[in-house]
Amino acid sequence: MTQHTAEVGAVASASAPWAIRMRDVSVRYPNGVVALKSISMDIEPGEMVSVVGLSGSGKSSLIRTINGLVPITSGQLTVGGHRLGEAKGRELRRLRGEVGMIFQGFNLAGRTSVLNNVLVGRLAHTPTWRTLLGLHTTADRQIAFDALERVGILAKAWDRASSLSGGQQQRVAIARALSQEPHLVLADEPVASLDPPTAHAVMRDLRRINTELGITVLTNLHLVDLAREYGTRLIGLRAGEVVYDGSVDDASDAVFEEIYGRSIRAEDVLDR
Repeated sequence: MTQHTAEVGAVASASAPWAIRMRDVSVRYPNGVVALKSISMDIEPGEMVSVVGLSGSGKSSLIRTINGLVPITSGQLTVGGHRLGEAKGRELRRLRGEVGMIFQGFNLAGRTSVLNNVLVGRLAHTPTWRTLLGLHTTADRQIAFDALERVGILAKAWDRASSLSGGQQQRVAIARALSQEPHLVLADEPVASLDPPTAHAVMRDLRRINTELGITVLTNLHLVDLAREYGTRLIGLRAGEVVYDGSVDDASDAVFEEIYGRSIRAEDVLDR
């Protein structure tokens, strides 16, 4: 291990991984749609979890509930030391600043540099006046450079984000999440728009974040083979309910058919 690699690991591992505790959690949207129904589960610090289900199963609602983007209707949800449902204002902003969020659509500012996009992850750790003036500390810039190096695109730091391929943009989004020095990383269908080789590359990045840094990682997926290969635990959602929660090693095709409520199709497998 090089000195620089050791320093990267030392910086990132300073954030202890968080646990997630859900007790009878339900989510009902204002239009009456029930997205989650009485879900109870424990996700331990440092787990790598694949959350699978078809569109409308509640996967995105689950992820966004954990990050406080979607409020719970009933039940108890604890993320790290934060009680969702009770957290408001500054505490809720602090929670979101300590949870790395990765979206299917990348959510990058295309006209500015890759480095500036990654530095967005430092906002929760930066005084407002520095943010407004664009005055990033040397330490923050080093954290951003280290994050870019970890996902293999440090050479693109000065490029406009819009000039990158889809896979590269998703890696920038992962680096942005890493620059938060997160306790937890949530990825909502992070490979849905990517070709197979790029999808595997992005999933390997997420697995390395988990195995090398020890960060708790939850990834929403609908692809059977990716869920099996890159998770150690599988949570299956169907119509807002947990229909499977166990090891990926025990997740047979029959398990996935139960989760999906139908036979496995070609579109459910990335490499078929």
